[in-house]
Amino acid sequence: MLDGRWKTDIERRLRPVGTDLCRSGITADHLTLLGLVMAVATAVAIANGALRAGVLLLAASALPDALDGAVAKASGTASPRGSFFDSVADRITDTLLLGGVAWYLSGAHGDRIALLPFAVLGVTTLVSYQRAKAESLGLDARGGLMERAERIVALGLGLLFEWALIPVLWLMLALTTFTAVQRFAKVWRQASAPLPPPVTPRWRSRRSARPRHPTWRHRSRSRRRPR
Repeated sequence: MLDGRWKTDIERRLRPVGTDLCRSGITADHLTLLGLVMAVATAVAIANGALRAGVLLLAASALPDALDGAVAKASGTASPRGSFFDSVADRITDTLLLGGVAWYLSGAHGDRIALLPFAVLGVTTLVSYQRAKAESLGLDARGGLMERAERIVALGLGLLFEWALIPVLWLMLALTTFTAVQRFAKVWRQASAPLPPPVTPRWRSRRSARPRHPTWRHRSRSRRRPR
């Protein structure tokens, strides 16, 4: 939802920053790797109960993820390889963050509640897969009530207020599931639309419209016929 409404404006505002970083020699891959390293630090902090530090690290790890695209466009190095690397890094980051939350909850509230972050992770992976599969089919699955930006914000609020962490996780699970249903319905409608009729090339239609002339065999046979 946030990506659909403000993504264009955010990219426009980050463009000068991406240009400055590009001039300093920093590449988009450097920023993606930095985001992964900071995600590891965030997960470790959360797992050890340092939730406030986890909030700061979470906000810091979101910056490289927001800037790598701007640097790639400013340097002219945007490519399918970079997009693939960024998507894989996002999935690893999601796993690390929710894994750290699960580790913390297993020690603070018991083992069963630790399954809640893994449930959120499972639905999150489904949402990401829906978009990837739809794009591979030439369809559009973007949008939804809770995309990755909303999940990061919600998780940050849950870490900032420890008493709200479990309710926030339940809310994330419900809204992410609803997003998965939204994307499924959107792609289903697109995939169910009737396909356009195949376009016949002009040279074939012209060829079929031309009268067929007798071949040399037919000509020779007609010459042999008695008059």
